Amino acid sequence: MVIDVRSVTVEEAAVLIDFEETHFQDVKAIEIAPAKLSRTIAAFANTAAGDVYIGVDERTVGVEKQRAWRGFPDQEAANAIFQVLEGMAPAAPFWTATFLQCPDLPGYLLHLSIHKTRVVTKSTDGTPYIRRGAQNIPVVNEAALKALQYDKGIVSFEDEIINAPIDLISNSATVIEFLIEQIPTAEPEVWLRSQLVLQGDRPTVAGALLFADVPQAMLPKRSAVKVFRYQTIEEGVNREVLAFDPLTIEGPIYDLIDKSVAATKEIVEGIKKIGGGGLEEISYPDETLHEIVTNAILHRDYSIATDAQIRIYDDRVEVESPGILPGHITVRNILDEQFARNPKLVRLINKFPDPPNKDVGEGLNTAFNAMRRIRLKDPEIVQKDNSVVVYIRHTRLSSPAQIVMEYLDAHETITNQMGREITGIRRDVQMKDVFVALRREGALELVEGKRGKASAWRKVKK
Repeated sequence: MVIDVRSVTVEEAAVLIDFEETHFQDVKAIEIAPAKLSRTIAAFANTAAGDVYIGVDERTVGVEKQRAWRGFPDQEAANAIFQVLEGMAPAAPFWTATFLQCPDLPGYLLHLSIHKTRVVTKSTDGTPYIRRGAQNIPVVNEAALKALQYDKGIVSFEDEIINAPIDLISNSATVIEFLIEQIPTAEPEVWLRSQLVLQGDRPTVAGALLFADVPQAMLPKRSAVKVFRYQTIEEGVNREVLAFDPLTIEGPIYDLIDKSVAATKEIVEGIKKIGGGGLEEISYPDETLHEIVTNAILHRDYSIATDAQIRIYDDRVEVESPGILPGHITVRNILDEQFARNPKLVRLINKFPDPPNKDVGEGLNTAFNAMRRIRLKDPEIVQKDNSVVVYIRHTRLSSPAQIVMEYLDAHETITNQMGREITGIRRDVQMKDVFVALRREGALELVEGKRGKASAWRKVKK
């Protein structure tokens, strides 16, 4: 086996060994037992992928951790690690490796990049692990294993059977209207059985979500959408800044998507934001809201008893979908790869008139492209411990400095707070750095006589 070798500078080496251990990265000393290392490898493969750097010593001095580069004396010294990797999944390689060397530091650092796997990956002792923060958590009981299988998409909660009468979907107004429009010759119960959304004398989760008139009565706390409107741009706020009580949107999934998008659009259109020409209406592309909300509802993990949430702030919309990304999908490859956690939902909702997922597999790409067309920043996708959040920010692609100067074309002065509102910058110290940089360039000056929060900047008069 030939492993690539890459040289790094002393500065690059310092960055590599001093990073914080997180959900996505870890460091180990060369003495790490391969069997123990396999737990970290399995955890990354089962959760969200990650990077391991082997050849870093770490010791605690007082309350501080001190690290040092001490790599393998030669490449063959790492062979035991590669033997473990090969044994964990010999038919489906899920890792890449690179040796790193620095002329001024001892030995070779081994960088393992672990990819997310479609299957449950086990450590050498046969135990699967998952990654939570900087910890590797063993999956030790049937419930935890089932949850991991849901995450992976190996089994889908949409196939679970609900303890509810069959006629809640076979006799519903939703299924009758659907069949009259799409398959007028079909008998409801026969057709539903042929689509495997009726099992014996009970409906499945997919059947209830698609064809029950009120799926929320059968699947409480996991099949509705909550919409919040916060009158602020701040994060981590409480109910005091809610514009009104949260909306709860219910109904079969086809209607749920349509009503959720419509409610979000109506609320967003009532928001005003200060721009270069004064108060401006907030506006997001219809395709962006539609595709991201559709994705959050269709691909969520319905085994988690939490409703999807749409949170609308003065400068952004956050769409939170319960469950981590399924299968081999990660934040990095989500625009290029496809994997359906709920394939029946995806397939059957596509049979409805004007389906919400008409461009199957292209929804998020459509959402991103729509934002780019009107020069707004790309949505940001963040995976948390038990959910995925998409942040749709009303932030122009122009640099903060350019936005400030455009604002001052129409206004005499600008304050730090105003600057943060129009640029999307969160912290006042970061906004101040923008002003100071423009002053160095001779573009701005402080307004005399104003201090503290009232401090203001203006263009330098030529």
